[in-house]
Amino acid sequence: MATRPRSLLIPALTLALWAGGAGTVLAQPVSGATKPEPGAFERATGRAPADAAASTAATPALSPPLPAGTGAGYHSPNSPIAPLPQRSDVVPWSVLADLSKKTTKNGILPVFSSAQKGMDKTVQRIQGFMVPLDAKPTQTHFILTSVPLTCSFCTPGGPESMVEVKAKTPVRYSLEPVVVEGQFAVLPNDPYGLYYRVVDAVPVK
Repeated sequence: MATRPRSLLIPALTLALWAGGAGTVLAQPVSGATKPEPGAFERATGRAPADAAASTAATPALSPPLPAGTGAGYHSPNSPIAPLPQRSDVVPWSVLADLSKKTTKNGILPVFSSAQKGMDKTVQRIQGFMVPLDAKPTQTHFILTSVPLTCSFCTPGGPESMVEVKAKTPVRYSLEPVVVEGQFAVLPNDPYGLYYRVVDAVPVK
């Protein structure tokens, strides 16, 4: 089992002990404080107590959360990054995301459509947002996604919203959309759970 360096462990432990002590102090009741009686605020201000049923009815119901890491991805309207521009020379993400899946003893596998199978081992152009796999300004191995990442540890959608890229020439990292051209492949049983890959890729303006 890996151990943390002593230089990191000691400050972390000190912070934990300080937080624990602070929590203990904050949890202690203030000496001499008394709990106000129910309705005291309303009597002092002349405000009528809010009706509990009306308050509950006014509270908006929250929509059930979308399953994480599934589907074609969701581009939040609050994102500072603009959606992908419309281009007629690239494979639409709607085509890549339009597939079904099957559950086997080895996991969940894609069931590709005839359109997706027809692109296998052909030269295609893919447009997407770059997810770098190396801490360098230029990348030769990276992921393109249909929507930008929301954080460094979150996938924006399922495997159908990603294409692995192995570039012939380095591609500069950018927050702007990236377009590459190379040999496209469908992956029916990839060990990393990917569905698509482009090899010998080159950047395209």
